[in-house]
Amino acid sequence: MGSFVDEGNGGNEVTTGYVILETGEVFPGELVGERQGQSGEIVFNTSMIGLQEILSDPTYAGQIVVFSYPLIGKERIDNVFEEDKPCYIRGIVVSESCIHDGESDSLQTFLLKNGIPCLTNVDTRELVKTIRKRGTVGAVISNTPDTKPTPTKGENFIQMVSTKSVRFYAGKGPHVVLVDFGYKKSIFRSLLKIGCKVTVVPFDHPLEEIQLLQSDGIVLSNGPSNPTILTSQLQKIKTLSQLYPTLGIGLGHQLIALAYGAKVEKLQYGHRGTNHPVKDLRTGKVFITSQNHSYMVSEHTIDFNQFEVTFQHVNDQTVEGIKHKTLPIQTVQFHPEMEPGSKDTQFIFHQFFETIDCIGVVNNAIK
Repeated sequence: MGSFVDEGNGGNEVTTGYVILETGEVFPGELVGERQGQSGEIVFNTSMIGLQEILSDPTYAGQIVVFSYPLIGKERIDNVFEEDKPCYIRGIVVSESCIHDGESDSLQTFLLKNGIPCLTNVDTRELVKTIRKRGTVGAVISNTPDTKPTPTKGENFIQMVSTKSVRFYAGKGPHVVLVDFGYKKSIFRSLLKIGCKVTVVPFDHPLEEIQLLQSDGIVLSNGPSNPTILTSQLQKIKTLSQLYPTLGIGLGHQLIALAYGAKVEKLQYGHRGTNHPVKDLRTGKVFITSQNHSYMVSEHTIDFNQFEVTFQHVNDQTVEGIKHKTLPIQTVQFHPEMEPGSKDTQFIFHQFFETIDCIGVVNNAIK
């Protein structure tokens, strides 16, 4: 194809590029944004909306995201909805992009500002089919078709995305400690919206120092990577969940399961999108959820003397949530704040708030 000037794109030079999989497949396209590609784990997302939230979600650290929806970038960029800064995503691949060149709120401006390579005009249908067949594999975006992906295994993305200091945010309600494994800002905003005071702490913040914060509840956030790399944190997580009402989201869900003896498995190609149907096993209702994860909790390894499964994925019957039978511990694999997506499952935060409130009433009565 070669380089050429696209007059319909404001006269900007368009360069031929490629996404090269470690399994040997090569998909050509046109490079937009940052020219120097980076290697990453290649995954696909089925969302039709929420491009900005996806690009800035820390859970995508170290990954190249392929969008299965054909036209990406129609919505404007709004700084209010950025999930985090900087962006940790390694690149995006799309079939067709709507750049809105020259505008401050354009996709191109966002890509350039954050150094994110984008490959457009790609046969994403065939690429997604390849990922489904091969599983999640390494890849690289490059301007030469013979570039080899650099392995990303062993990189500690949680260490990269987690806060390095303790941060406090005022509120009128109960005090919640948010343990940051790579939290989405929308989770944090949801906690503030329901009235919580929030203290954000690093993922490896010592147990004793968390206890000194005198919180009313604990939220274990979402985050990137394999949860088994955090075995050193499991005893702390178990202790915290026995001391305080606890909500685990995404990676936090998996870590609570691991802390109580369950195991996790890697999915063939993960759950990523805003259209994942999840059934509440207690009510029979089905909710459309937003998800972004590579690992699942193995149902047959859960201790059913202590936990019950509360949510299940309709398509593949994987575990989407668990609840302790006697302690105020609940978890969900999906994103209850639903940004991007519908607001069907925001009630999870309200249930957590009510649990904290009820326990506070009981404790005050005992005193």
